[in-house]
Amino acid sequence: MYPRLQVAARSVIKHSFRTMSDIADNINNMSISEKQKDIPQKKAAKKQKGGGGGNESQELNPWPAYIQDRITIFDKLYGQYQEFLKTVDRKPIKITLPDGNTVEGESWTTTPYDVASGISAGLANNSIISKVNGDLWDLDRPLESDCSIELLNFDSDQGKEVYWHSTAHILGEAMERKYGGCLCYGPPIAEGFYYDIYLGADASVSEADYNGLESIMKSIVKEKQPFQRLEMTKADLLEMFKYNKFKCRIIENKITTPTTTVYRCGPLIDLCRGPHVRNTGKIKTLKVVKNSSTYWEGKADMESLQRIYGISFPDNKLMKEWKVFQEEAAKRDHRKIGLQQELFFFHELSAGSCFWLPRGARIYNTLVQWIQEEYIKRGFSEVVTPNMYNTKLWECSGHWQHYQDNMFSFDVEKEKYALKPMNCPGHCLMFGHRPRSWRELPLRLADFGVLHRNELSGALSGLTRVRRFQQDDAHIFCTPDQITEEIRGCLEFLNAVYSIIGFTYELKLSTRPEKFLGELSVWDEAESKLKKALDDFGAPWTVDPGDGAFYGPKIDITIRDALKRPHQCATIQLDFQLPIRFDLVYNAPDGTEKRPVIIHRAILGSVERMTGILTENFGGKWPFWLSPRQVMVVPVMPMFNDYAVEIRNKLHSKNLAIDCDLDDGATLNKKVRNAQLAQYNFIFVVGEKERDAGTVNVRTRDNQVHGEITVEAITDKLLRLKNSKANDDKLE
Repeated sequence: MYPRLQVAARSVIKHSFRTMSDIADNINNMSISEKQKDIPQKKAAKKQKGGGGGNESQELNPWPAYIQDRITIFDKLYGQYQEFLKTVDRKPIKITLPDGNTVEGESWTTTPYDVASGISAGLANNSIISKVNGDLWDLDRPLESDCSIELLNFDSDQGKEVYWHSTAHILGEAMERKYGGCLCYGPPIAEGFYYDIYLGADASVSEADYNGLESIMKSIVKEKQPFQRLEMTKADLLEMFKYNKFKCRIIENKITTPTTTVYRCGPLIDLCRGPHVRNTGKIKTLKVVKNSSTYWEGKADMESLQRIYGISFPDNKLMKEWKVFQEEAAKRDHRKIGLQQELFFFHELSAGSCFWLPRGARIYNTLVQWIQEEYIKRGFSEVVTPNMYNTKLWECSGHWQHYQDNMFSFDVEKEKYALKPMNCPGHCLMFGHRPRSWRELPLRLADFGVLHRNELSGALSGLTRVRRFQQDDAHIFCTPDQITEEIRGCLEFLNAVYSIIGFTYELKLSTRPEKFLGELSVWDEAESKLKKALDDFGAPWTVDPGDGAFYGPKIDITIRDALKRPHQCATIQLDFQLPIRFDLVYNAPDGTEKRPVIIHRAILGSVERMTGILTENFGGKWPFWLSPRQVMVVPVMPMFNDYAVEIRNKLHSKNLAIDCDLDDGATLNKKVRNAQLAQYNFIFVVGEKERDAGTVNVRTRDNQVHGEITVEAITDKLLRLKNSKANDDKLE
């Protein structure tokens, strides 16, 4: 056995070729010199710091020397790996399909792609990646023993993730060929992928570069470069990436095993865990969508990097749908609507902290008051806790050890304090400040306290990522026997709230992770109770094995807005550890002291983030109960201004958001149109007839005419509509 690879011999992946001779032939054909022969000299640009722009690809000529250096090392080690593979024994294996059927194969020869091809050519062609015994597995990686296999296409979340990760490597190759520089991280994200690159202190990427990058990427796709995987020692990795200080940092600081993997496609060889698609030709359509600046690992005192984002799909129809979706999403951007409707703004003198203008504050307060009303119905007690604590509190809770970089801390009289990023430790102090009896449980404490988290400036994004925020945060202290009932109550709470807003949602039970705290029996019992609560609730749910928090299992809730975009706002989490850390106990009926369980729960989550989501969900057309502009009174002539003001004052006293348009220079039609464009739910037109009869002429922003209604009657109708929290603005 080749000693360099002895540690990881069983886990090494073979790439996408049927025989060892195919491997050797293809590696020999991938020399950099031959690759560059295809670059027309007239299109090659001189090496530049960045921003190489234009519609042509403008590749560097020659490519950076480190590319050939990497390939030389790779070829040498891969050749040694081929020799090692010749010594591996091959045996008959049984492969179990999802339907329970089995097929025969040979260890270290049969691949998931072979299995798929044996079923149908269409299945093989549409498969992006496989799962072998539950683990993601390259389609061309040989199976090593008896196993179960599942084939994933682009419709699956993991299929998309692999597809976009592979396209990120294509982007990385194009960036090296265009800019040189040092690649950093290049992961898939929720929708697409990005790659970071270091080009020097003063260099940057511009939108003018996009066409050139796409041109290189399309040529890479056309070449159908195979993705090849190789496991290497840290020493060899450091030699391969010695030109790139960022990769060396990852190797030295993040890799804790003797070996790890690289993936190669064409001239790109990158530190990567994989897996990937079979070859670059699987990417059928792609687009570079935006760029930005960031810092190495998000730290403002580190090097400035250039980040390029992209998207890709397996067919053009999906790309067209994505473009239409992006256009609609741009119209609904909460930052744009927030400025247009004068709801909120941000200022560099308090980055990440929202300035809520009067109309935005009305939305904000309406959401808070709504949840407060629900708290009263559901037995929650609202509390107020301090904004800052001595860091000894966070050391006790464990947050200081793991979260201090995300906290704002400062010195007070030679002691270190920090602004709270969450409420749970403070609630633990409340529970523990005096003896507690079992009769007090469950104790449901709710808190809208202001929270601060030291998000990096580059990560801030409107209302969806802020530094200062409030949550509809609550913690339920209960006995183990009360867990099922309390979880069921939390689920009913979130269903009531999301049904009113109009959100659909998905439930997922995240179970014990590999690294967990506490006794196995306690975890098993807790998971059993969560399952029972979910079953009793009646909504569909799935299991996400191993994705629970280290301190307890949780239920993840993903909502879908009007554009079917996913958001995770609500949370329901069991916690066995904080009661231990704070030594929380209650007196049980038998006189002994017992440890409570804590349930962390939020429905809206951050009120700031939820407001941003709702702004985009409604597209700025707020339902009446939540609207910051509910009614506009429009007098037909200046002589009826006093009557308009009288109506405004009456409805204003009922806490309705009502205004008057008293601009004598505007025509009636213009006033009505302005009110509709400003998204007033209702427009009251008043003139002599209405004044004399004590009525208003009612129409909606969508030009539905309700006609003449008395002021008293319309006031009652509007108050009923407001209290109903209906989203359709129908007057009853």
